[in-house]
Amino acid sequence: MDKVALASGAARGIGRAIALDLRRDHRVATTWNTTEPEGLPDDVLAIRADLADLPAAEQVIARVIARFGQLDVIVNNAGIMDHSPIDGADGAAMQQLLAVNLLAPGALLAAALPHLRPGAAVVNISSVNAVLPPMGAAIYGASKAGLDLWTRGAAKELGPRGIRVNAVAPGAINTPEATRPPDLTELFVKETALGRIGTPEDIARAVRFLASDEAAFITGEVLTVSGGYRL
Repeated sequence: MDKVALASGAARGIGRAIALDLRRDHRVATTWNTTEPEGLPDDVLAIRADLADLPAAEQVIARVIARFGQLDVIVNNAGIMDHSPIDGADGAAMQQLLAVNLLAPGALLAAALPHLRPGAAVVNISSVNAVLPPMGAAIYGASKAGLDLWTRGAAKELGPRGIRVNAVAPGAINTPEATRPPDLTELFVKETALGRIGTPEDIARAVRFLASDEAAFITGEVLTVSGGYRL
């Protein structure tokens, strides 16, 4: 366990699965804000932070370095999914959504850069909604589209420093905390080539690959993990 990983927003769902998967061979830190983590091992450093407050990124990275002395992998999983109807979106809520989904990954990476060595990896959690805009939640989709572009731009900028930046775009994923109603799940299954809904572990395995040395020549990519949704 000579590598350290930070996975933001890992209190539950996809983030928790990512943290637990990486913990098999990384020392792991996570962030949480409104939902306190449950079931994470004691050796996982859980940092409470509101990532919409961008200066909080400096404090998060400082805590990680103080505990582990290094940082090798950043997984930007923390995110907000909210409705944004054209005729009634809440301005403050949308600013918070954009701050967490789009700006916080940049703040965390900027704060971490002095500590990242060649071979470090950043994995952003995007969404198929970056290219398939969700009805009534276009700003959420736009935040993920922006994250995809930022992923490629950061990869281009940091490539000469030996730092890779990629993204994973999940399709429909059911989590124990947020399982879709059976009729909606069935609808997604019918539109998915592999004929099933995704699991948090499906996403965690893709993140593990992009964070690993097995992906040493992959950067600036958005890996869709959707089971063939809407092919």
